[in-house]
Amino acid sequence: MSTFIALLHSIVLTPERRVIMEDLRALAEELGYREPRTLVSTGNLVFEADDMRPHELEVHLEEGFEEKFGKHVDIIVRSDCTWMALASTNPFKDGNADQVIVRVMRLPVDPKKVEALKPLMREGQRIAVVGGDLWIDFAGKPSQSKLLSALTTKRIGVGTMRNWNTVRGLAEMIM
Repeated sequence: MSTFIALLHSIVLTPERRVIMEDLRALAEELGYREPRTLVSTGNLVFEADDMRPHELEVHLEEGFEEKFGKHVDIIVRSDCTWMALASTNPFKDGNADQVIVRVMRLPVDPKKVEALKPLMREGQRIAVVGGDLWIDFAGKPSQSKLLSALTTKRIGVGTMRNWNTVRGLAEMIM
């Protein structure tokens, strides 16, 4: 048995309805996963499962989610080992924890797509690719940056963003 982290790209089902974490934990149990627990209300799930490849878990979770909630949502799954590796490689640990964000990618981000983001950056912002994931230090509120709106699935690939506080919180949950 292994520990896994699942990150939902969105928990918004309709403008009036979001998935609550209790329902996400229930879905994990219905799919046969053990000890599901969540961190904050933004679609962060930690659970135990038989040794499976993360991609198999992504497919299983995405299909289960769509069946239960009627909407497809991209879900990125990492093993506990790969999550700890991600957490240990933050290139911007000197940045503000709520302004440093990692876009956790299903497949490694294309360096050409990262280059295309650079003209959108303002002074003080930094980006780096580590282990195929895109780290960004927004050096200010992410919502006030042109860079944030460019980080779409269509432009960058399937992935989802988490700030450094959440990355550390999930790491603490699996230690």
